[in-house]
Amino acid sequence: MHVIAVSLNHNIAPVEIREKMTFDDENLPQALKTLRHSKSILENVILSTCNRTEIYVVCDQLHTGRYYTKAFLSEWFSIKQEKFASFLTIYENEAAINHLFNVACGLDSMILGETQILGQVRDAFILAQEEGTTGTIFNELFKQVVTLAKRAHYETGIDESPVSVSYAAVQLAKSIFGSLKNKRVVILGAGETSQLTAKHLQSNGVKAITVINRTYENAVQLASSLKAKALPLTHLQEAMTECDILISSTGSKQYIVTLDIVQPLIKKRKGRHLFMIDIAVPRDIDPALDELENVFLYNIDDLQKIVDDNLTERKKIAKTIEGMIVDAIAEFDTWLTTLGVVPLISALRTKALSIQAQTMSSIERKLPDLTERELKVIRKHTKSIINQMLRDPILGLKESATEPEAKQVMETFIKIFAIEEEVAREKDKQIVSKTSTESKEVKGSRSTNKQFAEIPLRP
Repeated sequence: MHVIAVSLNHNIAPVEIREKMTFDDENLPQALKTLRHSKSILENVILSTCNRTEIYVVCDQLHTGRYYTKAFLSEWFSIKQEKFASFLTIYENEAAINHLFNVACGLDSMILGETQILGQVRDAFILAQEEGTTGTIFNELFKQVVTLAKRAHYETGIDESPVSVSYAAVQLAKSIFGSLKNKRVVILGAGETSQLTAKHLQSNGVKAITVINRTYENAVQLASSLKAKALPLTHLQEAMTECDILISSTGSKQYIVTLDIVQPLIKKRKGRHLFMIDIAVPRDIDPALDELENVFLYNIDDLQKIVDDNLTERKKIAKTIEGMIVDAIAEFDTWLTTLGVVPLISALRTKALSIQAQTMSSIERKLPDLTERELKVIRKHTKSIINQMLRDPILGLKESATEPEAKQVMETFIKIFAIEEEVAREKDKQIVSKTSTESKEVKGSRSTNKQFAEIPLRP
């Protein structure tokens, strides 16, 4: 069996292609089932976000897996393959597994090291598991991926250094005031940067936000989405009398916040700090204000230096995470390799326990006067003998599974213990388990899902 990842992401695919090939939440369960019933596809998980649409499959053959996955995309979105094929990146086997680890850890994101993608990978897996489109391989792989990504973020703190200007502005405010929970903030401007800044502020506990804009209707619209207050530009001086932080990002060609507006406020503010961040280019705030007492003014260049320094630091941390991924892939490869010996181990145990059961039946016939307690003791000790006798052969089989001559060792193992029939039955059960969507594994996975869904992104 093989693992394939088919990726349509922000690195190559333009937004006009990505937006046409995004799965709706409502239709995603049906998409999973449709792909699962495609020829050659044994397991699948679909990850669909604003920046990427990715399909992970376990297939019986690489060429048919690639073919039917691309065919599924074409049919589902009613787009001819030649329209999107050049924007696809296809990873196979270890490269696919490595890509999944990198995605979950935020190393393939637009913002290096961001954590949101981890939750999205986790949710995509849980949905696929609930819909019965995952099996032995993906149940183990995605569990290892999410666990490693969570540990990588927690141990390295890669996401703690801001690498966006709006986020850096909020972090700078925290460095001045400490906690932002009781601070009053004025946001001057109602564009995308202002919106992102406001969301970062709210995530840091700010509740009192006032949006001011030259076009009052735009201020109202942004304030409404944030459950904040809106004021027209004529009320700027009034708002600045009470606020602790002013963040400005407008498209004005001239200064909006000037000495004439701020200087009269200094006495009224009674020594309270006024922290101002000017994200706009051209600048909104007169740089002369930085000379006023208790006024702290930072501009886009100050923020960009913070961002650049932090991005450099994140790149260093990313190298550490890449090393963690290498170790994790090696661990998964070992698990995957030893998976082939599972039918042999099960077959050996089945035969041994069958012999033990026959022996117990013979003992009961020949010694009918034994009490139930005595029989229980004999059963326990005969099973203990079996377990001790099988321990070393099973351990040796697992260790040999990673060696070049593994196939020959397994064949010899089967012959020595004469378990040909038992192995055949175990392999038949394994096939049924992987191909049946009504197996007990799917039902049992729901309790696993609950535990898996409770894994936090950060402890």
